[in-house]
Amino acid sequence: MAVGLVVLIVVCLLLACTFEFINGFHDSANAVATVIYTNTLKPTYAVVWSGLINFIGVLTGGIGVAMGIVNLLPVETLTDASVAHGMAMVFALLLSAIIWNLGTWYLGIPASSSHSLIGSILGIGLAFYFINGKDAVNWGKAQDIGLSLLVSPLVGFALAIIIMFIFKRLIKNDAIYKEPIPGAKPPMWIRIILTITCTLVSFFHGQNDGQKGVGLVMLILIGLVPGYFAIKDTQDLTDTYKQMNHVTELVYKIDTTKLSEKENIDVLKTKARCADLLSILDKKTKVSEIDSAKRFEVRKHIILISKSAEKVGLGENSSLSDKEKVDLSATIKASKKITDYAPDWVIILISLSLGFGTMIGWKRIVKTIGEKIGKQHMSYAQGASAELVASATIGMASAWSLPVSTTHVLSSGVAGAMVAKKGLKNLQPKTIKTIFMAWVLTLPVTMILSGGLFLLFRWLF
Repeated sequence: MAVGLVVLIVVCLLLACTFEFINGFHDSANAVATVIYTNTLKPTYAVVWSGLINFIGVLTGGIGVAMGIVNLLPVETLTDASVAHGMAMVFALLLSAIIWNLGTWYLGIPASSSHSLIGSILGIGLAFYFINGKDAVNWGKAQDIGLSLLVSPLVGFALAIIIMFIFKRLIKNDAIYKEPIPGAKPPMWIRIILTITCTLVSFFHGQNDGQKGVGLVMLILIGLVPGYFAIKDTQDLTDTYKQMNHVTELVYKIDTTKLSEKENIDVLKTKARCADLLSILDKKTKVSEIDSAKRFEVRKHIILISKSAEKVGLGENSSLSDKEKVDLSATIKASKKITDYAPDWVIILISLSLGFGTMIGWKRIVKTIGEKIGKQHMSYAQGASAELVASATIGMASAWSLPVSTTHVLSSGVAGAMVAKKGLKNLQPKTIKTIFMAWVLTLPVTMILSGGLFLLFRWLF
């Protein structure tokens, strides 16, 4: 690997770590907002604890959400193994997300790092379409992610109201419904509840947002050095060969007379890709036996074969039996182990970046969460209900491999808790408007910014 390329990779990884570091003090401030604002924990203890739990969350979170980010912008379509094109993608993606995140943090606006990252990815895909006329966005995945980002704050708002109602029914001690007394610690039982909810939000934030950082780094590595990171280097190719050979057999079983013209074209292309892929994998057991220039091709073939085989083989015109369809789906899933992965060092790198980022920069967001969403300052019960909602929502999203915004889920939870006490009149219109505008504007602004930067860098590179 050339020295210049190594330097470029290091710079890009540093930028990715910067994004995740900013994500730490931007989004994770939401996790510590309630325990700091209610004097449950001292700020130093709270942010160190949250940073540690975020670290553990990333390490144990798997890669489902990460692959969702990678698959949103298919690098194999976008870069075509070109380092120059990979550079344009990486710098546009990172700079646009970092600029927006830093700007909103400086203004103390609880904007979403998730929205900024996804908006940046979509902007690049649209810019690529403008240049080449080829669709470079997985719109099916984009729809799932968009729905997740849209629905999760509404869920957070509604659930917070329900939890506050349950609190009122079950907990008769008035202490939990009072505003924090400046400098005074709450009763021990309240401190325990708020510490637990803070821990849960931090853990699930690490699982969900940490995976986005892992996905971002994998986009960088695959885009810049596909020969090294396009496929998992520890994968047993004997298994991959058997899996793809079985997929090929099932594709050949499909009765093409029952398919539409477009589906027939897809099947012909898939059969050709299968033949090419199997010839590359034939009689090989280790990834090191494949020429580095061919590894990107292997990745591209597996992803495109999987997509086409699922679309046609599981479609309504498919002649495969129900048992064969289940078999096809399971085999495709198993074959993706070679493409859907992240090295341990990437996960650790992102864990450290997110963890350390959590430990600084929290003050601006904490003040907004605690004092500026409602007309009254946040009570202990409101803080606990908002964080219970946030942890549950983020945890479920991670289980379903969907990214959500910690910022918007928690902010909407606080708003719901405020409404539960005195109705909509208990919200501060100016702050709600600012948060709403940040929510609405983040996607289009980052899309325009990343798309413009991508076009500029493609012109320069």
